[in-house]
Amino acid sequence: MKKILLEILMFSAYALFAASWVSGAILTPAIQASFGEEGFANATWGSNVITIAKIVGNLAAAALLMRLGAKRAFAIAIVLIAAGGFGALADSYGGWLLSRLALGLGGALAIVYFAPVVLHYFAADERPLINGINAAAFNTGNLLALLTTSSLLAWLGSWQSVVVLYGVMVLALGVLWWLTAENFPLSGGSGAPQESYGFKQGVKESLNWWLPLAYCGVLFCYIAVFALFPLIDGFAVASHHLSAVMIAAGMVGTVAGIIVTKRYALRLPVLRFGGLALVVFAALMVTSRDPIVAYSAAALAGFCMFLPMTALVTLPQDLPGMTPAKITVTFAMFWSISYGVETALMYGAGVLADITGEPASAAYFAVACSASLFVFSFLLPESGKKATVENLEVDNAAA
Repeated sequence: MKKILLEILMFSAYALFAASWVSGAILTPAIQASFGEEGFANATWGSNVITIAKIVGNLAAAALLMRLGAKRAFAIAIVLIAAGGFGALADSYGGWLLSRLALGLGGALAIVYFAPVVLHYFAADERPLINGINAAAFNTGNLLALLTTSSLLAWLGSWQSVVVLYGVMVLALGVLWWLTAENFPLSGGSGAPQESYGFKQGVKESLNWWLPLAYCGVLFCYIAVFALFPLIDGFAVASHHLSAVMIAAGMVGTVAGIIVTKRYALRLPVLRFGGLALVVFAALMVTSRDPIVAYSAAALAGFCMFLPMTALVTLPQDLPGMTPAKITVTFAMFWSISYGVETALMYGAGVLADITGEPASAAYFAVACSASLFVFSFLLPESGKKATVENLEVDNAAA
């Protein structure tokens, strides 16, 4: 079926975007050395330019979709992601950062387009599964990079070759996308006129502000796991091992989140449980000096970090009157605001580590910020169906 093929192509493209980003983060010491750069705060810019690009790209995503349609808009996203890979051939650190900027723009466009495609092609009962799979796309690429970057570096001989490889694979996906994809109406119906819904309307809706504020701290903690933690010594075990365990457990958490979202109607209790448990286990992970406790806490933190993601993404899709046009604006703002706050927090963590002389303080700061999901969940609307006493009485009477 066409919708399955399109889903596979979108998932794969975003997973490779993540792999390119994370492999660049892992290879940061080699990249800095080849360009004569140094400094902990300076090292964060390899990731920060991507997040800055995602802020701009997320905001541009809705306008591009309205103007060009889904086929051309996502094709542009793929080209930009591929450019991020080929940027490894740059002859200066500034050129490398520009390629990371292109990578971030492509990833920003791609992730926003998940929502309207899912809303258009998949029925309501199918969306929790597809949303959960899409929520695991970055994690899939992240884990791929963590497990293969060292082997690829040994095989290919240079960090440039590793990153370029991802660009080549993304271009191949782009060809398949162009041959398969199609545009579709954004108003929610094939015969309805295109809906005029943009940021002017979107900024007036409180959901579009509370949703990203709930997620931004979790996003910061997650990116810190692969962008900052590998640069920090002093944990009970090697930090890159903690990262791998946490991310692998996140894959299990994603599966659990899909099951919970399909079987449990309410969304907010899932967000609150996952958000609170994440803070507890992540704090234990970075403070424990017992390797077994650290590994166990990392696994539980990763599980709880991704358990609520399907519910979080599904929540706005379940709201009454939601259309592809509206959901595009909602998620454009969601990712833009989330990455905007995350970028400030990430740089702040680097500065904090440089000032204190204790890189581990950046990890503690990231864990504290992950509480945002629990705190802001109390300001989000509940879009799930509530099984009230009155509804149960009506159902019993009808039976």
